[in-house]
Amino acid sequence: MNNYKDLKQEAYESNMQLPKLGLVLFTFGNVSVANRTAKVFAIKPSGVPYEDLQPEDMVVVDFNGNIVEGDLRPSSDTKTHAVLYKHWKDIGGIVHTHSTYATAWAQSQRDIPIYGTTHADHLTTDIPCAPPMADEMIAGNYEYETGFQILNHFNEKRLDYKEVEMILVGNHAPFTWGTTGKKAVYNSAVLESVAQMALLTEQINQQVPRLKNALIKKHYERKHGPDSYYGQ
Repeated sequence: MNNYKDLKQEAYESNMQLPKLGLVLFTFGNVSVANRTAKVFAIKPSGVPYEDLQPEDMVVVDFNGNIVEGDLRPSSDTKTHAVLYKHWKDIGGIVHTHSTYATAWAQSQRDIPIYGTTHADHLTTDIPCAPPMADEMIAGNYEYETGFQILNHFNEKRLDYKEVEMILVGNHAPFTWGTTGKKAVYNSAVLESVAQMALLTEQINQQVPRLKNALIKKHYERKHGPDSYYGQ
């Protein structure tokens, strides 16, 4: 039975972009893609090397994390994805990696400051880093609680998930999302690049100031909103 062939194919193609973009080592990452009408998403199976992965290996689960279709165990991060899909109605794809530079910032428990126009092309704020999870959350349903750690931090900081499509989880690693799996992967690659640039920037100039507001506004609005003019 393969009732979700197209969904599995999309999830497979998105997952295969992670090693191509240098965002994963071994099996350290996953992409999911949602079908909002059916209230399910397809996600990479747990621990399967990318070179062995096939479209039919994708596991389809509902927004509570229950398996709907598939013979393999879904990613260990499935419950985190499920929480985000259930609470954020406008996302269609989620990526989790342990990419080097973004993870280094997460381990440092620091937001990534907005230093340059590459960052401002994509968002107008620092890239948020949620604090490390409380002991009771870690000891409980860990992956499920990771989803709420992300939701709670966005609520606390009054961030809009449709504008800020990425987060670092303190001592852990990054998550990104988007309206599609392709957009979520794009955001993951952007996050890794911006994280690397920010690290190098601080190494070159330890007193570097944040990007001034005029440049933040100009570069963000070139690509977003009614007056955007970047691209065709």
